Amino acid sequence: MKNLKTLIAALMMTICAFGAGARARYIFYFIGDGMGMGHVYATETYNRDVLGNSSPILMMRFPVATQVRTYSFDRSITDSAAAGTALSTGHKTRNGMVGMAPDSTDVYSITAPLREAGYAVGVASTVAGDDATPASFYGHAVSRSLSKEISSYAPTSGFSFFGAPVFKGMKGKDGKETDWVDSMKGAGYAVVENYSAYSALPEETEKVLMLASNPQGEQAGYTLDSIPGALDAAEITRTALSQLYKEGKKDGFFLMMEGGNIDWAAHANDGATVIKEIMNLQQAIDVAYQFYLAHPYETLIVVTADHDTGGMALGRSGTKVPDLSLVDFQRISKDRFSDYCKSLIASGEKLTWERMKTFLMENTGLWGAMPLTDKETALLRDSFEAAMLSRKSADEKGLYNSFNRFSVDVFDMMNSKYGIGWTTGSHTGNPVPLFAIGSDSNLFTKALNNTEIPQLILKAAGVDPRK
Repeated sequence: MKNLKTLIAALMMTICAFGAGARARYIFYFIGDGMGMGHVYATETYNRDVLGNSSPILMMRFPVATQVRTYSFDRSITDSAAAGTALSTGHKTRNGMVGMAPDSTDVYSITAPLREAGYAVGVASTVAGDDATPASFYGHAVSRSLSKEISSYAPTSGFSFFGAPVFKGMKGKDGKETDWVDSMKGAGYAVVENYSAYSALPEETEKVLMLASNPQGEQAGYTLDSIPGALDAAEITRTALSQLYKEGKKDGFFLMMEGGNIDWAAHANDGATVIKEIMNLQQAIDVAYQFYLAHPYETLIVVTADHDTGGMALGRSGTKVPDLSLVDFQRISKDRFSDYCKSLIASGEKLTWERMKTFLMENTGLWGAMPLTDKETALLRDSFEAAMLSRKSADEKGLYNSFNRFSVDVFDMMNSKYGIGWTTGSHTGNPVPLFAIGSDSNLFTKALNNTEIPQLILKAAGVDPRK
């Protein structure tokens, strides 16, 4: 009898995890930009060895776990535009193209048939809301750089929610503000900067645009930099869920939430910041998971990535045993440290090695939790003098930032202490993970091509893609 009860309990858990035949009315689609398998497993190692958690990070506890191929129409290594288009429309396209087929004809996101079926739709990101991945869910452009053209699709999209720190279309090429926010307001969108402001909106508000009060350039800011009042993935997701459930309680809702900062940190080869950004995305996934627990038969959660950035791996030549406990001594991202170095040069202040060493000890753990040999210290000092004093070292160009050469050497030293290795500062052709739970999540059990994911989401929703 006891064994029978155990078997029944296990069966019930399986039914809840994979759905009970009901269509997916409430769909969460999380995309970790640049989040490869190495990034996820490094984060899980931190979760286990440093935080002391016996259970894996949330997405790794989902019953479905597989891998996804990411190549684009014309390249073995995709960019975010082509990958976003594949993940949103089910079509391969050329790198750089958003919501278009290789021949430049428009292809449509799954948000179109879902809206036709009555679903409320939301699209959100921790980077610009008209950047490549979120743009692929509502816009069309031959080049991801055409921000004005892409953002112009948002006011007429009919979506119930947009959330992002900024939209590039808010400013013109001259840096001056455009009328884009006014056009969103004219289309009926109420603009809020946090969940509290959203909660104060009238109940009858049908459309919401969430923007950050203090964006860091074109992103929300890194978790590791502890920016006061920063808009994060969990707050965006919580706000989106509140609006979408209100609008789609009857017919259903779909939310795409992108953890865009992961990609920025991975392009910078900043291992600690990547780990903290994935942990931040876990908090957003937990918002959806708590909803799933209340609606297990009607909710589908899919977590994946558009591509792998950096080829991040736990394991590095010269570092016998990785030590991710050192991650917590890093209190500044590589981007912000590079900006700090550039500001010191621009200020004309007298720069000294002693001052810089003190700053690093306070903000990175170097010479403290991370002891350096005399040879390692000499290498960093030589780099400091070449980059900061004599200006003999050129900056290193990244996708989102140009890094002061000294900052590159400092963070390479820190990665070596962590035991984190990188193959590139760009994208790789590595497969990316996919995790799923909920209604019809069993559809995602095989190794997938990225174009299959949106098709399977529509199948789980019982929606005909031809509409």
